[in-house]
Amino acid sequence: MSEGLKIRRDGAFDFLALGALVHRLDPGVTPFRKATQCAIHVSGGEFNCAANLADCFKMRTAIASAMVDYPIGDLIDERVRAMGVTPFYKRFQHDGARGPNMAAVYSDRGYGIRGPVVFYNRSNEAAALLKPGDFDWTTIFANGVRWFHSGGIFASLSDAAPDLIIEAMQAAKSQGAVISFDLNYRDKLWKSAGHPRDVRSVMKRIVPHVDVLLANEEDLQRSLGIPGPDADAAPSLGPPDVFFGMMERVVAEYPHVTMVATTLREVITAERHRWTAAVWGQGRRHIAPVRELDVYDRVGGGDGFASGLFYGLLCGETLEESVKLGWAHGALLTTFPGDTTMATLDQVKALAKGGPARIQR
Repeated sequence: MSEGLKIRRDGAFDFLALGALVHRLDPGVTPFRKATQCAIHVSGGEFNCAANLADCFKMRTAIASAMVDYPIGDLIDERVRAMGVTPFYKRFQHDGARGPNMAAVYSDRGYGIRGPVVFYNRSNEAAALLKPGDFDWTTIFANGVRWFHSGGIFASLSDAAPDLIIEAMQAAKSQGAVISFDLNYRDKLWKSAGHPRDVRSVMKRIVPHVDVLLANEEDLQRSLGIPGPDADAAPSLGPPDVFFGMMERVVAEYPHVTMVATTLREVITAERHRWTAAVWGQGRRHIAPVRELDVYDRVGGGDGFASGLFYGLLCGETLEESVKLGWAHGALLTTFPGDTTMATLDQVKALAKGGPARIQR
């Protein structure tokens, strides 16, 4: 047992995620309205954790997702496999014109006082067509899965997505897996549906199945209705007591939740952040050091934190040490282009211990 979590010792997979795979177009610091070229990053809030755990932490991971048989799907699938993640796909055929499609996310990096801008093209997205019954969970879990993860981005895509998430969570729990969920509230996604779904009613169906909840202040307010600071105000690193109070309110309302975790950041400029992390677990509060970061690409930092936290817990580390590993990995991830890790485990452990950014010869 690790910090109140019953984590099985063995299994064919250490970690299985359920969510949408996307490709993110990144013009760097140039706004899209003036861009002439873009880098392509393969991403997905749930996939990022599986990729990070496989590539940096050398764990056995998998993703259950939709895949379209066309060139963009081929590009995404190549990156999934290159990161060391085993895919379980529900496959769709592209009609050559309208889809179904693998979603596109557009995100510049901003610069200085100009913040990043993110928007989407999720029209006729294959992942939004997924429904209960599309995956053979009995086969996927047959040889054991230690940890199952999904999130609010996927839950926002359709009426059927929350039902599929709950179906997967029930299958995972029956096989002894720990269940984690990242609320990951995205206002544009929840409001874009033709008949907007009530995010709170959806999340109040999902969270009772969860052991480990990832959420910041805005997530808890928008998704669960937990009172807190003004969600529209610029985030700052004030005293953590308010946020820990929100975490404790979550656990009081959802007693099955064993742990609540988040990153906390204060954005000074697009490339300069103050960074920490907070975790409530087993009645104890844990806060990581505050560090100023020189940020190259902020996207994926929260998933980087979650990945390091999960790694520590899966390896039997204390919660305090697991928080440091998550904090360190999330911080390192912001120094790389793209949404997934390029860090090594040695780099993560060195930063978690407070090591400097000295040249390695």
